[in-house]
Amino acid sequence: MASLRRTLPLIGLLLAGAAPAIAAPAISVETLKTVTRTLSDDSFEGRAPGTPAEEKTIALIADRFQKAGLKPGNKAGNGAGWYQDVPLVEITTDPKVALTVTGGTAPLRFAYRTDMVVGTHQVQPKIELADSDIVFVGYGINAPERGWNDYAGIDVKGKTVVILVNDPDYESSSLEGPFGGKAMTYYGRWTYKFEEAARQGAAAALIVHDTVPAAYGWNVVVSSWTGPQLGMDAADGHMGDSKAIGWLTNDAATRLFAAAGQDLAKLTAAAKVKGFKAVPFGLKASATLENGIRRQASKNVIGILPGKTRPDEYVLYSAHWDHLGRCDAAPDGDDICNGAYDNASGTAALVALAEAHAKAGAADRSILFLAVTAEESGLLGSEYYAANPIYPLEKTAGGVNIDGLNVFGRTRDVVIVGAGKSELEDDLKRLVTAQGRRITAEPTPQNGYFYRSDHFSFAKLGVPMIYFESGEDLVKGGVAAGRKINEDYVATRYHGPKDEYDPNWVWDGAVEDLGLFYGIGRDLATTAGWPNWYPTAEFRTIRDASRENAK
Repeated sequence: MASLRRTLPLIGLLLAGAAPAIAAPAISVETLKTVTRTLSDDSFEGRAPGTPAEEKTIALIADRFQKAGLKPGNKAGNGAGWYQDVPLVEITTDPKVALTVTGGTAPLRFAYRTDMVVGTHQVQPKIELADSDIVFVGYGINAPERGWNDYAGIDVKGKTVVILVNDPDYESSSLEGPFGGKAMTYYGRWTYKFEEAARQGAAAALIVHDTVPAAYGWNVVVSSWTGPQLGMDAADGHMGDSKAIGWLTNDAATRLFAAAGQDLAKLTAAAKVKGFKAVPFGLKASATLENGIRRQASKNVIGILPGKTRPDEYVLYSAHWDHLGRCDAAPDGDDICNGAYDNASGTAALVALAEAHAKAGAADRSILFLAVTAEESGLLGSEYYAANPIYPLEKTAGGVNIDGLNVFGRTRDVVIVGAGKSELEDDLKRLVTAQGRRITAEPTPQNGYFYRSDHFSFAKLGVPMIYFESGEDLVKGGVAAGRKINEDYVATRYHGPKDEYDPNWVWDGAVEDLGLFYGIGRDLATTAGWPNWYPTAEFRTIRDASRENAK
């Protein structure tokens, strides 16, 4: 319907090495609404991988890709056609598990969900953590290039390490500091902390939750970490990982520290200073994990618009289709985490962009549309594709990731998540200027969003990726209104049952952003250049090596 369509602005710029400006086809608001509403309907039960809802979800995406004019993207191999099989293993830890601590002023017993959550990556039906010495290792960082090692001088093999979330300098008011100041580095992410604990040989690793540095409340930890947990299947059953990994509430951690005669606040302050030494607590941790194990293959959905002159060069769009399924119920009894914003809306954007590019016709390069699984379980679908690409990463010019659309109205600004990394940012800035908007600094760099979505799986293997979104300066309401919306979403809907489709959502901001998504992708697909990471970016070296191999 014409009334449900908007016309994107012209890509009225000549980028470096670009073809003449191209008029973008209209983006269908009806597509955005219909796909978002359908995927987040209760009948899809929150789109958890490996459930009956997955079959409905991926079938809908493949059907919409085909109707948009794409071709099946998997030419051969597992899941040939529209799909790529992603081998996963689901581990469900019995919720009766308890963590007990002895050796202190009094025995402690931490209850599942209320005091802690604990699980495992090891594929074993039963795991025993018995009288494991507890050591506080500060932020749990080993960064030789920064002269920082929280594990220096201590052997934690077989022990339980307790770790603080985020980076030591997250409270900085600037972007200056040993770990980027206010901006989180990968060393601040829980994924890194568990990886490093395993490399150090720790039997168990527990992160102390704190809402501000974690960027979400304890309710998000519970909704994300309890119930069935997905991981990548592996021949070794992940036996090199720690036996147990999980989180402690701040209150539980305070009691743990006190039992060792320590003060959480004082040791947290000490851990922020370079040269911090790990502190053995003289306590022992024990827990028994009874695990249900189920192996399964989830699926990425892949569509392609073949290129007309350089079809063996590729541009990538990615968005994740999954969410959490059923989760802790809201006060009204609703226990479906619908994931309307996160990320039914991003999946809808993928479909709408496929329609727009197909309507514009084949570009010089091929354009891939990748809807990935298990992002909520640790970027597993994108990680699997990046490690097992259908199309070579060294021949992938770059890409754009979409994780949630602006459904609250047009903004005057655009935010680059993790700015200062990719040459794609230069192209985006030109396109943003053409829209009469401006780039503003990421308002919460301490939250580490760059490392929390699927572009990171490709970035760490060298592919230049960009992840951006509307800023907070709403045309109707300004920064105060935009910030209030963002804060309310994190507090009341993020990873909860109230992330639901709202028929009152306003889509003009999403359409304007999709003009940028389209422009970046179309320019990549119609030019001969090979964007790179900026020289200071951590991914530059691997990209240089992959491009040399391609040559």
